Amino acid sequence: MSKLYYSLGLMSGTSGDGVDASIIQSDGDTEYKVILNKYFRNNQDIYENIHNLNEKIRNSSDLKKLLNEINHLEKKITLFHADIVRKIIKNIKFNIELVGFHGQTIFHNDEEKISKQLGDGKLLSNLTKKSVVYNFRENDLRNGGRGAPLTPIFHKLITQQNKIPLPVCILNLGGIANITALKGHDYKDIFSCDIGPGNCLIDQWIRINSNEKYDNNGLIAKSGKVDKNILDKAFEKYNHKKKLSLHTKDFDLSFFQKLSFEDGAATLTYFTSKILYTQLLKILKKQENKLWKVLVCGGGRKNNTLIQTIKDKTSNKLVLQPIDEYNVDGDFVESQAFAYLAIRSFINLPISYPQTTGVIKPSSGGLIVKI
Repeated sequence: MSKLYYSLGLMSGTSGDGVDASIIQSDGDTEYKVILNKYFRNNQDIYENIHNLNEKIRNSSDLKKLLNEINHLEKKITLFHADIVRKIIKNIKFNIELVGFHGQTIFHNDEEKISKQLGDGKLLSNLTKKSVVYNFRENDLRNGGRGAPLTPIFHKLITQQNKIPLPVCILNLGGIANITALKGHDYKDIFSCDIGPGNCLIDQWIRINSNEKYDNNGLIAKSGKVDKNILDKAFEKYNHKKKLSLHTKDFDLSFFQKLSFEDGAATLTYFTSKILYTQLLKILKKQENKLWKVLVCGGGRKNNTLIQTIKDKTSNKLVLQPIDEYNVDGDFVESQAFAYLAIRSFINLPISYPQTTGVIKPSSGGLIVKI
């Protein structure tokens, strides 16, 4: 029987609002059990610093120019994560053997083979006295992959363990939207890629133009009017991009700046949905099945306006459902995934495949700091 590990996954998304923490028990292969899911909100200082730094970093050369600022924020983020780990340890009666530390992404460019997540794994290990796995994307990039998405193998396990009928597509609506299409349970039956913006543009618009951090339930967008002329121009410009790995830097708000707050939210929401449903139909059509069930996870699934606009355009070909309907908490899929990937890295199993990231061969990943 394979050894079961208690692993804590820590995930901080592009919204920068906080950290999702999940403990799972798993062999890193065929089974997992969720022990704990908890959200920890970033303090205002970290939240503002993340977005201020993100605004300054436009290309890879800025990583060198802003090195002192980056290192300063990285330490703050690591100390905050260490505090989270200590709080969790204090309230459990078993030993966490591994910590999967994703960190805060501030730059990702698969063409340059550069992906930067803020998070000092060595410092986190030293502060918590736990073995830490971090820097999950570098090995994939070094072996010809795109470095993302890394969650598909966990998505595969979710469908197996929860007996979700195939074929199925899991759509993760984080800052960037990505999909995992599963025709079967073999690794060769998986296809995954980023397909467009998720929450990033809508969140940025709300953050810049109000005191809110996001459009709760899509109500602001619902109150506005879509500017079709701006929508068409923005979509035409975006449609020339042929990338399977994306970052928030691939998008901007320049087309939308003259709109009112409500109309900007409405137009950006429809722009996001148009990219997503266009890509979903294009990609899933290639997978040779007439009707796909699409299970949605991530914070974007709670934006009712965004989800409804996708449903309206795909109702005859796709069935959209929240993944929560299959007893999976859609808020914590990624934090659970990085707990799982930490185990796989620790026991030297692949975390990415040619079908998931374009890597040359199945590759393990993640730097390991052992106690």
